[in-house]
Amino acid sequence: MKQQKSHYFKWGLTVFLTVCAILAFYDTFYMNGTLQRYLSKLVTVLAPVLYGFAMAYLLAPIVNWIEGLIRKGLKRLSKGQEPKIRGGLLRGVSILLTWAVVAYLLYLLMSVLIPQLIDSVAMLINNAESYYNKIYVWVTNLLEKNPEIAGWMETNLENYYNDLMKVLTEQVLPGAQQMLTTITGGIWTGIWGLVTFTTNFLVGIIISVYLLAMKEKSLARCCKLLYALLQEEQARWVVRATRKTDQIFSGFVRGKMLDSLIIGILCFIGCSIFSLPYTPLVSVVVGVTNMIPFFGPFLGAAPSAFLILLVSPKQCLIFIVFIIVLQQIDGNIIGPKILGDATGISSFWVVVAITVGGGFAGVLGMFLGVPIFACLQTLVKYLTDRRLEKRHMPLEACEYVHRDQEPMPPEEPPAPPTETN
Repeated sequence: MKQQKSHYFKWGLTVFLTVCAILAFYDTFYMNGTLQRYLSKLVTVLAPVLYGFAMAYLLAPIVNWIEGLIRKGLKRLSKGQEPKIRGGLLRGVSILLTWAVVAYLLYLLMSVLIPQLIDSVAMLINNAESYYNKIYVWVTNLLEKNPEIAGWMETNLENYYNDLMKVLTEQVLPGAQQMLTTITGGIWTGIWGLVTFTTNFLVGIIISVYLLAMKEKSLARCCKLLYALLQEEQARWVVRATRKTDQIFSGFVRGKMLDSLIIGILCFIGCSIFSLPYTPLVSVVVGVTNMIPFFGPFLGAAPSAFLILLVSPKQCLIFIVFIIVLQQIDGNIIGPKILGDATGISSFWVVVAITVGGGFAGVLGMFLGVPIFACLQTLVKYLTDRRLEKRHMPLEACEYVHRDQEPMPPEEPPAPPTETN
């Protein structure tokens, strides 16, 4: 009777989930996307919690390291005996010291960076006129040395002028009022978004403190709930998969952030040595964009090189050579030392993951696309190997290239039926 009820329950649950999936698919692609709007609203409401989870995830290794350091110090002071101190007090001190170190490092970074960034932006604005004159002189010289280009421009300039005036009178001017209204609303929206982000970030810091304080208990409760809901074999599989996912994400995200920080500092030192213009601004751009795998160095170096080119072509060439050398050092020495083989995917799939992630989620998708794709690749490889092992087939991919030309292996005879009394 119990088996029959369990069978009916499984069938009912399967039908319910299938109907929900069909309704979600229909609403997403053929209706107004009500489910997507609710999910977006849910993400907006839970933004402080998500910020807190992200900060706690990134700071957990630092908290563990400080806590272990304090334990070793107390054990050494007590002459090898286990220190008698409450775990909650030790964890609280570790969290406090972690956030103190983070706040101090941010203060040092901002106190050095922000004034120089302001000076760089002010210099860029003040030199805008000279940059315009340089470009104007360059274009004039180009036209004087190339009469055919000048003739082509003179022939088509009147047509372009008429088209431009038509666009201005028919499209730009009628939409000017609407544009001003949009800009005014956008300013207020930007201010409100900044206030909301600041509030969510501060609340996220508080949530991260609570998460760091009870991370072991939370992990134990989640495992307990998992083993209660699933069969033990399935629960073990989920735990192993979660641990592997954490290994990939922690190795990539934390390592990439540290790697980008080092590259930004090295870029600042190198640009300062060569006396390149806009050194703080260029270093920030190079360091931040370096977090994007593969494409990041090019995305950061291109606008930085253009800014330096407006000041001095010679210094621009020096900057390009320096960035190439810096990226070679990062790709062959710094990156492998910090990241190791955190993702385990080839360069081709890295490009695919960045392209797909950027298409769906912008810059954040470009950054997280690689570890997410690495997790999916690990899952596919595990399921493939598991299925091949059950069929007693080789796991190496090279074994299947010419397998169609080999004779079929003999089928195993079926197991004899067991006699029952």
